[in-house]
Amino acid sequence: MPGTKEEDFLPLRDSVYNKLRNAILTGEFPPGERLMEVHLGDKLGVSRTPIREAIRMLELEGLVTMIPRKGAMVAQITEKNMSDVLEVRKALDVLCVQLACERITPEGITELKKARDNFEKAVATNDSRIIAQADVEFHNVIIKATGNDRLISLEDSLSLPMYRYRYEYIKDSAGHDNLVKEHRRIVSAIEKRNIPDASEAAGEHIDNQRRSIIRQIRMDREEESLGALYGKHR
Repeated sequence: MPGTKEEDFLPLRDSVYNKLRNAILTGEFPPGERLMEVHLGDKLGVSRTPIREAIRMLELEGLVTMIPRKGAMVAQITEKNMSDVLEVRKALDVLCVQLACERITPEGITELKKARDNFEKAVATNDSRIIAQADVEFHNVIIKATGNDRLISLEDSLSLPMYRYRYEYIKDSAGHDNLVKEHRRIVSAIEKRNIPDASEAAGEHIDNQRRSIIRQIRMDREEESLGALYGKHR
């Protein structure tokens, strides 16, 4: 039907869950923010029941934590959790580009170049959400090119935390030029079927992301400490 969306046909709980999940993944609800059922219900125009059910689903995904006497809170991004995820993702991404070098078809190369170009167009918008989605689509082309269903499944299992970390990285516009260069290098290596260069490029791509996010986490922590200190002495 014209003018309808898939969202319109979802159960209310799932619709609320999708909205809250997207808000967390894109930083609209930052780490540490309390999720007040009454406030969210008023904002979304729903009762507390679907809000409570959606929060429970988000808790199971690790995006929300329940704090005694405080209630639901957006889960913090910690150095340990982020490093654990990126350590695994690095190993998988290196394997993906290695297999892509061996297995990607001419049509796959064309699709990869298109995804690279789309990412660069997204960067020009300076819209973090558009850039993050274009980055996901770029990497998905490489993952698909492996033709390994188990590997694709493993990558998919990391997609949720990766999107959150990716968004934190992309928020820093100072790193956009490096992202463009890294994607170009990965595409060039895969097109030439140069496994050593593709492996190195994929590994550096994740390492740069890890360093940038750790820097942001530490800066946020310092700002919070200074804010608390300033508030205590007011």
